[in-house]
Amino acid sequence: MEITWYGGTCIRLRGKEGVIAADAYPSIVGPTGRGLTADIVTYSHPDANPLPVRGKGKQAGTEDVVRPTSLEPAFKLDRPGEYEVHDVLVSGVRTFRDDDKGSQRGGNVSFVYELDGLHTVHLGDIGHTLTDAMIGEIGPVEVVVVPIGGQLAPARAAALVAQLDANLVVAIPICEEEAACDQEMAKFLHEMGVQQRPEPQAKLTVTISSVPQELTLVVLESKGKV
Repeated sequence: MEITWYGGTCIRLRGKEGVIAADAYPSIVGPTGRGLTADIVTYSHPDANPLPVRGKGKQAGTEDVVRPTSLEPAFKLDRPGEYEVHDVLVSGVRTFRDDDKGSQRGGNVSFVYELDGLHTVHLGDIGHTLTDAMIGEIGPVEVVVVPIGGQLAPARAAALVAQLDANLVVAIPICEEEAACDQEMAKFLHEMGVQQRPEPQAKLTVTISSVPQELTLVVLESKGKV
């Protein structure tokens, strides 16, 4: 399985069973998608900077998000539940974008994808640690994609990662200012016990047999900035 980061909470997972684009908002990948294609597209929360919905005079949420044109053929998921699409198993778990059950910033869906025998959880723009019920719904995972610089303080982001007990952690900075993200990432690495920031990779390629035996943190380069 191959993981590529496009900026914000947007990643692409490419496996033998299919390709998934998570949070491919037009505000991140552009209205055309810049050639990004997938079999499945998932949205964890509304677009932070949505495009106007043509003919409606309002802004898009997850239920009527304006998809980039390159992803219009993809099967769209934006709600909690269990799905099987193109031989890919996907579970959506209801979470929130703040620590007050969504009363401040709204809901979020954390998605678990099964590709190439690997279980990857994309937490979206989550704003809290997990309840026991949420951990049970997510289930065992090998890869955690966690946002850094959003509503979670670095210590709580590290605590959330510990709750999921995965050995491979992909940290994606999502704050608006790069300098602020650098500070938040440094604090997160400290909380995780990582002495030196990992060298950013263009993409992560992993198989079930190559999952590290010990906790390993990966930082990706944003493909959107290349």
